[in-house]
Amino acid sequence: MSESKATRKAERNFKKARIETPIMTRKTSPFDQQQLAKCKPSVSFSAKDKGKRKETREDAASTPGLSSKSELPASFVVVAGSYEKLLYGLDGTVTSSESGYEFHVKPIFIFPAHVSSIKAVAASPNGGKWLATGSSDEIVKVWDLARRKEVGGLMHHQGSITYLQFPSRSHLLSASEDGTLCLFHARDWTVLRSLRGHKGRVNSVAIHPSGKVALSVGHDKTLRMWDLMRGKGSASTKLGKEGEVVRWSLSGSMFIVQSLSSLDVFSTDMVLRHTIAHPSRIHSVRFCKRVHGAGELLLVAAEDKKVSIYHVVEDPQSTPTIIAEMVGHSNRVKAVETLDISLPKTTSKSEEARATTTIACTISSDGKIFVYDLAALPAETREVLQVHPVAEYDTQGTRLTCLTVAEGRSDARLPTPSGKRKEREEDVDDEEEAEWEPRVEVLVEEL
Repeated sequence: MSESKATRKAERNFKKARIETPIMTRKTSPFDQQQLAKCKPSVSFSAKDKGKRKETREDAASTPGLSSKSELPASFVVVAGSYEKLLYGLDGTVTSSESGYEFHVKPIFIFPAHVSSIKAVAASPNGGKWLATGSSDEIVKVWDLARRKEVGGLMHHQGSITYLQFPSRSHLLSASEDGTLCLFHARDWTVLRSLRGHKGRVNSVAIHPSGKVALSVGHDKTLRMWDLMRGKGSASTKLGKEGEVVRWSLSGSMFIVQSLSSLDVFSTDMVLRHTIAHPSRIHSVRFCKRVHGAGELLLVAAEDKKVSIYHVVEDPQSTPTIIAEMVGHSNRVKAVETLDISLPKTTSKSEEARATTTIACTISSDGKIFVYDLAALPAETREVLQVHPVAEYDTQGTRLTCLTVAEGRSDARLPTPSGKRKEREEDVDDEEEAEWEPRVEVLVEEL
């Protein structure tokens, strides 16, 4: 079938992506509470965004904690990249049974996505259609996840891609070893801002839950704050060590910086609250909410073949403690990601009815992708519990490097009340879907 007008326009604009005026680098003072309050929500990224109130609502809906339970997806998609240049896509579903809930994953695509190893992967939120992958080939590729095809490549960076994230459905943020961060508009894929300030590789970026500011750490041992509403740097401070990962808590009241096997917990006024010495070398960290009980969870994937689960509370005087461990891998755990999903009605008498849950997906150097149900954690624990995977997929030894979890699109093609299928740009055409599936089966058999 012929491509949609919007898709053809996006492909044309990929070839003529323009760079707007970069920000001026400057020295700034350490962070304080006022700098977070200076970001004005009325300032848009570009002139094209003015007056688009619908897009503003979509951006707000992508903020953690704003989605209602009825908006949570009933299925999910797991996408993982690898050193072998292969990109794996798994479709995840949940069904009810007499014993409770059953989680299932099956491959929907496996193919070489880049000419070099894949370093980063991200999916647009709230049922968005875009998937972005970054590689040591210095290219960010964008894929239409619904139609399962490549849209084009963003060749703005001059170094390996180290980080990718969609702050909203309409924007993509990338970071690279060339020391820059780039903000792209996800409609025509133009570069809105090129953020410069780091000297050397940018290791990680964390976007505040409000979507207004971001933090970044890099090889220069500096922590930088970026005003995403104005598209410029707002503050910087020396850490004294190279930060490898930076993450905001879900509430936005604290953030952590990971370096080797240590985790530094900071409040928003840049006061170091705690330093956690983890038992082994850390590779990935992620905040998520608890299914049962109050507070947040901090998931720490490390060299010890497991993901340690810390309980985090708002009280800055309370030190995060390990309450559980996600086990099952036979090698280092490279990444962990989470997603809130809705659950079907259960017929089990022993299983307490739950409307939602939080899943955690992990990848490891053992080549396996695991899915965990964090509802296995009770509201209170007196000893360190072991959480086992509820679903898994074996890539047969592929060295997995990066991971993202996207919302499933099982409801995208439901009929409208009039009986006709709702026409949406993101919908998958019947013929295109039919052409894709046999190709996936061949790839699975070959590998």
